Amino acid sequence: MELDNIELRNVIHHSASENVLLDLSVKDDARAKRLALVQEIQHHPLKGHILHVDLHEVAEDEKVTIFVPVEAIGEAVGVKTGGGVLEHVLFKIKVRALPKDLPEQITVDVSALEIGKSVHIGEIPAINGVEILGDKKTVVFSVAAPVTEAEEAAATEAGAATAEVEMIKEKKEEGEAEAKPAEKGAKAAPAKAAAGEKKEEKKK
Repeated sequence: MELDNIELRNVIHHSASENVLLDLSVKDDARAKRLALVQEIQHHPLKGHILHVDLHEVAEDEKVTIFVPVEAIGEAVGVKTGGGVLEHVLFKIKVRALPKDLPEQITVDVSALEIGKSVHIGEIPAINGVEILGDKKTVVFSVAAPVTEAEEAAATEAGAATAEVEMIKEKKEEGEAEAKPAEKGAKAAPAKAAAGEKKEEKKK
């Protein structure tokens, strides 16, 4: 099946995500329209234009399970006043709903998040007609404490020490590899000398 590239690009461009529900009119098809859900879009790695689209035909009265992007809205109080860092832990959430109720994305208000606090899947407000799936205790967003200068310096020192140990280990392994052929040569020399001595004894 071929799709109008320009029309498809315009539809996706105006959508919050690539989870798009399409009404398809198929040429020479007995059915006037088909309902399809965009499952995957392959883009050109350099130019960015659409190369391939995977579509999944769905029925209007049957529930569909898909992964939906989750985004944060608002500024966490732990970031605003405490200097913390907002961590986006889970980027997509599995949901089940009728095609007409499927959200393009889920937004979570993180304004009340303090340092050390998190938002879990089970704490996401209910969406009409949508069942949010997954472990209720899974963290979606959290606010981590700011990294102090002492902690940052310690992490830098630890990284430098690890690199130094690796360098010493590599040099040691290289030295051992070079020493082994030399040892074999040293052992072979006396054997040759001994053979020479036996030849001299035979001449006498």
